[in-house]
Amino acid sequence: MIPRTALDTLLRLAKGFPVLGLTGPRQSGKTTLAKAAFPDKPYLSLEDPDIRLLAESDPRGLLSRFPEGAILDEVQRAPMLFSYLQTRVDQDLRPGSFVLTGSQQFGLLSGISQTLAGRAGLVQLLPFSMAELQSAGKLPSDLDEFMFRGSYPPLYDRELAPADWHGSYVSTYVERDVRQFIAVRELSTFQRFLRMCAARVGQLLNLSTLASDCGISHHTASAWLSVLEASYIVFLLRPHFQNFNKRLVKTPKLYFCDTGLASWLLGIREAGQLAFHAQRGALFENLVVVEFLKARMHQGQPSDLFFWRDSQGLEVDLLAERGGDLHPLEIKSGQTIAPDFFHGLNRWKELAGKQGAPATLVYGGEQRFRNGGVEVIPWRELPELVTSW
Repeated sequence: MIPRTALDTLLRLAKGFPVLGLTGPRQSGKTTLAKAAFPDKPYLSLEDPDIRLLAESDPRGLLSRFPEGAILDEVQRAPMLFSYLQTRVDQDLRPGSFVLTGSQQFGLLSGISQTLAGRAGLVQLLPFSMAELQSAGKLPSDLDEFMFRGSYPPLYDRELAPADWHGSYVSTYVERDVRQFIAVRELSTFQRFLRMCAARVGQLLNLSTLASDCGISHHTASAWLSVLEASYIVFLLRPHFQNFNKRLVKTPKLYFCDTGLASWLLGIREAGQLAFHAQRGALFENLVVVEFLKARMHQGQPSDLFFWRDSQGLEVDLLAERGGDLHPLEIKSGQTIAPDFFHGLNRWKELAGKQGAPATLVYGGEQRFRNGGVEVIPWRELPELVTSW
């Protein structure tokens, strides 16, 4: 098992909360992490029809079998358990008793917020971070190979071709998860919607155009996007609303939680295709943004990540808020630094004044240096930068 940074977070929360919630996309390693963190706890999967039937017919009896607690995998499959868990932990507030995992925010997070509020600590687990792969000696040496492969654990512990695995993942996801939440009459239409989302990686979200391109209504596009967010396929990066001037963009940007999955949806079937692909820059931006998102999620923290863009198109790709300061980051996939890389950062620094922390630029090259007060970081050193932010 490749060590996960979220392990320490789980163990820390287990000292204070009777229930732990561990959520994230399918195949991100939730079950493996839960078992590694609590090897002595009994394990039950609610995907098992027999276990699920018992949970539905006699939830109190099921829980009574585990006086020391247990790991309940995919617990959103038996939502009535949450109320019985509340009664159980209110009688015995022993920290770290039950570990609940789930692959949909709708199920697990709604159950926790409605019945276990104040009793549960939450960790969101995304696929491997660069730091985790780097520490295990499994980070691909080539940037395009890494973006193409993505970070899902099965691609690093088995002999699997990324294109084969991602294709199977999409088919399984659509069949198992999407149909639980929405009535998709034509699966091909939903898969086209997925591909259209991938084509908009790193762009401002325009639901009307997205719906029109897919031949669906605005309402349907909004509902489908919510399902993609809830199942950790995509996430929306919100703009920073600090009123440096009155002409700021207030529309979120669309990203995928894994560049390998986005690449497959774009029709990329081998790493070499990325070198001249029109979406290479957007995928690199996606890669960098999601690394910062993983760091915060795996530590059990809110993302506090934003972007900034004015009506003239000047933009800072990422802003992180820390202690009243705003840390700006620009992201460029090129290996050669060009003067226009710094235009957005320079404009933002003028507007931010004392609120602006030192600026950083991450690029696809190999050398680290400073340029006019901006720290320029090669992509391989991203794990170090993420830690310092």
